[in-house]
Amino acid sequence: MTVSSIRRDPWSGLISAGVSIAIALAVGAIGGLVTASSVDTWYAGLNKPAFNPPNAVFAPVWTTLYVVMALAAWRVWRAEPAGARRRSAMILYAVQLTLNLAWSLIFFGLRQPAVALAEVVVLLIAILATTAAFWRIDRTASLMMLPYAAWTVFASALTLEIWRLN
Repeated sequence: MTVSSIRRDPWSGLISAGVSIAIALAVGAIGGLVTASSVDTWYAGLNKPAFNPPNAVFAPVWTTLYVVMALAAWRVWRAEPAGARRRSAMILYAVQLTLNLAWSLIFFGLRQPAVALAEVVVLLIAILATTAAFWRIDRTASLMMLPYAAWTVFASALTLEIWRLN
């Protein structure tokens, strides 16, 4: 069986989609563990802007974003032909996913909003680079990254205001 035929096999497609989702959700879960220890303590005591959503909003939004970005990456992973362009796109995806986790570690784990603000700008650049790389391979996958980019812009504004107010 060739790589091309494996990529077209429906069962391997379901398995690879599941793996992609599991990886993204695992990153989210690790970030969530770090976040949980600070939400009711340190974070609760911070001054927050009026546009700060209730804490209950974050978990469902992030879960949805992780699933959608994972499916976008899965589409790119399965795109033909394999090659340097796809490999570069997947590396960018892994970089932005790592930066996503790093933000939680910096903001909630280290309790450093100023550093988290600088990091979220780098994260947003990585998301946009990933989105552009996905566009060259699978436009639907690229468009699937836009809600994540938009939410990260919002998260950047929220991080900026929390830093400014504290």
